[in-house]
Amino acid sequence: MNQSSIQSLTGYDLWQAGIQLFDYRQAANPIRAGLTEPIPLHQWSPELHASGPTAILPLDLSEQLGCPGPATSPALAAHFLRLLAGEGIKPSANATSSLFYVLSGSGQLLRPAIPGDSALELSWSSGDLFVLPAGPDPLLQAKTESILYWVHDGPLLTYLGVDANQPRFQASHYPSERLEAELQNLLADPSSARSNRLSILLAHEDLSASRTVTHTLWAMLGLVPDGASQPPHRHQSVALDLIVDCDPGCYTLVGKELDSDGRIRDAERIDWQAGGAFITPPGLWHGHVNESGRMARLLPIQDAGLHTYLRSLDIRFSGSNV
Repeated sequence: MNQSSIQSLTGYDLWQAGIQLFDYRQAANPIRAGLTEPIPLHQWSPELHASGPTAILPLDLSEQLGCPGPATSPALAAHFLRLLAGEGIKPSANATSSLFYVLSGSGQLLRPAIPGDSALELSWSSGDLFVLPAGPDPLLQAKTESILYWVHDGPLLTYLGVDANQPRFQASHYPSERLEAELQNLLADPSSARSNRLSILLAHEDLSASRTVTHTLWAMLGLVPDGASQPPHRHQSVALDLIVDCDPGCYTLVGKELDSDGRIRDAERIDWQAGGAFITPPGLWHGHVNESGRMARLLPIQDAGLHTYLRSLDIRFSGSNV
């Protein structure tokens, strides 16, 4: 019903304009083509950011999802940021959480002060990860040619029709040296040989209940050793996977069901590309495989902070220990 038709109604007619009633069996799960579009499997090549001018390069699936863009999932938007040496860029979003991972290069972040808080300054380099709460747009100034991966929760706020007007967590920096030291400690732990996942979760003491990097975002820096074939797992959060480093022969198997042996039935294979990214939709079984001859690294970003708060993450594993 259009707006002019609604304005001509009064009383009870106005209250009932546009209402619908459905048989539960036809409406209980509207996630299907033409209604609530399913989240698709999709992959982005590192060629997207390999050359060109300073730019923000969105990984946009909004047309497929039927939502305002840019959006990589209904709640999150991922981008590559390409910065030429000596140039700067101001990534802008109405978001409560912004996460940046430095794939390559070095530079500085500057963000103006806000009432009750001081200005932010940070020198960043390859392998660093940092998160920013709501506030003024930061300036990223590149010292050397740089590629960053940027994920924020703006699509969620667009759907809710709200503005991010106050910080919900503390800006934080996870230096590459500290992340690498933790990964090496994990590799040296004898119990790691019995685990199918060698990963560290990034968290903050102010988010002790969720153990996540922000109140909506979850971040994991993981290793997949040569010869590893992870038993499948699944969760109800979307995963925006950045491949930090790999050689050919690394891939992820994805599918809807497991067979009687705990393997993914009719699995689709996603071959990894160093510096590339792909999306793993919620609810699908998936496992990583490394047949490359060398250790691989990945960084999945999920909306699992939000799902943990809602108690809806429902992560499940098949087979081996976590």
